[in-house]
Amino acid sequence: MLRKSVSFVLLSAAIVVAGQYVRKAMATPASLGFVGTTLAVGQLDEVPMSFHQVTAQGAPPWLSMQFVKGLSDLYVQSNVWQPGAHTGWHSHPGHSLIIVTAGTLTNYESSEPDCKPAVYKQGMAFVDEGGAHVHNIRNETGGVASTVAVQLIPASAQRRVDAPQPANCPSFPVF
Repeated sequence: MLRKSVSFVLLSAAIVVAGQYVRKAMATPASLGFVGTTLAVGQLDEVPMSFHQVTAQGAPPWLSMQFVKGLSDLYVQSNVWQPGAHTGWHSHPGHSLIIVTAGTLTNYESSEPDCKPAVYKQGMAFVDEGGAHVHNIRNETGGVASTVAVQLIPASAQRRVDAPQPANCPSFPVF
């Protein structure tokens, strides 16, 4: 009986390890021509409910809320895409505020029906909510593109998690 129990535990462990290997093997890492550089990292304590509302005459109200329970890591990231380069399918455990500082980028989100892309040009900004969805940011132009991203994630968490291509999203040529 003990032998069967030990065999079952070892087999279960082997399946878990193999599953992690297969997931990593199926992941879509960034292409050549994409370079991400961490400019700064800092750790934040918990952020109690912060609520700011501004109403300017003649303008719609502006509202910002932030609440964080637990320690967080705050990253400032610079990303550069050569023509045709992409980030590969991935997710982040927290949200990102992203500014396109040069060129034009196309963001494919797995949470969008049919993976409909959104296009962002220099001077535009967007939010990646992080969490369960995955995305792939591509430079589909002939020029260099770049962003600066500010990311807030749980302390000591892996900042980027590579993922397999979602079934609802197109495959892209490898450059």
